[in-house]
Amino acid sequence: MRKGADATRRRLLQGGLALAAASTLPRDLVAEEESLPRWTVIETARDNDHRQARIEAPAPAPSGTVATLACGRETVGPAIVGFGGALTESAAHALAQLPKGKREDVLRSYFDPATGIGYTLARTHIGSCDFSLASWSLDDTADDRALRHFSLAPMRKTQVPLIRDVQQLVGKERLKLLASPWSPPAWMKDNRSMLHGGSLREDCAAAWADCYVRFVKAMREEEKIPVWALTVQNEPDATQPWESCLYTAREERDFIRDHLGPALEKARLGDIRLFGWDHNRDGLLERAVIMLGDPACAKYLAGLALHWYRSEDFGASRQVLTRFPDKQILFTEGCVEGGPHAGEWEPAERYARNMIGDLNNGVCGFIDWNIALDLQGGPNHAGNFCHAPVLIDTATGEVHTQPSFHYIAHFSKYIATGARRLQLAKKDKSLRTTAFANPDGSRVVVVCNPSDDARDFTLAVDDDVRACRAPARGMQTYVIAA
Repeated sequence: MRKGADATRRRLLQGGLALAAASTLPRDLVAEEESLPRWTVIETARDNDHRQARIEAPAPAPSGTVATLACGRETVGPAIVGFGGALTESAAHALAQLPKGKREDVLRSYFDPATGIGYTLARTHIGSCDFSLASWSLDDTADDRALRHFSLAPMRKTQVPLIRDVQQLVGKERLKLLASPWSPPAWMKDNRSMLHGGSLREDCAAAWADCYVRFVKAMREEEKIPVWALTVQNEPDATQPWESCLYTAREERDFIRDHLGPALEKARLGDIRLFGWDHNRDGLLERAVIMLGDPACAKYLAGLALHWYRSEDFGASRQVLTRFPDKQILFTEGCVEGGPHAGEWEPAERYARNMIGDLNNGVCGFIDWNIALDLQGGPNHAGNFCHAPVLIDTATGEVHTQPSFHYIAHFSKYIATGARRLQLAKKDKSLRTTAFANPDGSRVVVVCNPSDDARDFTLAVDDDVRACRAPARGMQTYVIAA
């Protein structure tokens, strides 16, 4: 048993950690209300047993009530591309410690289109990352610029089988797989190491660009797994004790413009969506100006990717999209660091705050970090243990679904691919809210109450005004049928 697992096990809270969510059916509307749209309400809260529980639909508010929240029909911003999580080597290893049936249950809880929480996006790593069992690349042979020794072999033990199982659940055409490198092979870098930052050697830039091409082709042709998108480099502004590689904005621009973009184009992989930056919000605008502001670079980029670790300046995305309205911003990584945080409610609230803030500012999709980890928050070869929405007791085979899983579900299960954001007028600043129109005509309003007191409010959808109550430290999703 790993160190710290006992303490983590003791901290697991009884409420909200079961894999299956509690559910009660809403009451039928009385006859005189049958002409109103059908409302469904889903609730998760810290202080009751509701975990994605269907609760009674709110009653109509008294005539003449001025709504606290008012949702109309006019949509703004980009269409949603989806929600998802990361299929890392560590996640694959932790899941492999479970009995087959329990492993399948976890994957279904995320990715099954009928019973899961709506995930259609996934992220994986090209070469190792900190959430790997050790450091490795797909071509460790020094100076192999022709990539004669390139191979997916290091991924085939756990990583590829996990991706394939997810693909089977979601569907080959529906799953959007994004892949990101944490570092080129050590021989391509000026510090001769995959760790501790360092930079790509200019004389290896062409070979490194060819690695992306080889990866995409090998996944498609050898593994029958299509790659939907790539990011250029995970966290290019961070020198980490684990796999990392530094690019200034201009270096990243030049690598895309002169090497990676042309290599993908030459290989007829122009259908691959390429995202730059893949780091925190505080550097988003600088990268946009330099990379998207250069037409020769921008033509290869679908947009930029962001993480949440340093800044919660959600407006940075809106600034970029105002300048470059034809591009997308995709959230590709966020987790709570410093251990597993088993049973704690604060990680869930961080997800809600960031997801609402980003979605309200034009971010087109959300990819969480590891879908599952062990009770230490790993394995992680660099000791960078973190939270995951599903924690696995590898000693007992128990699965502990965290509050963050249920909070993410309030978005991912009900906001469909292709949904567009709705304007939501708000009078109560204590509530965090967002709203979307789904392609089927239904509307979704997500309400987060981060305070320790319940909040009464009224929600208007067109002329239908309902009297609602948000529980303390709770989430609600209102689905209004077309």
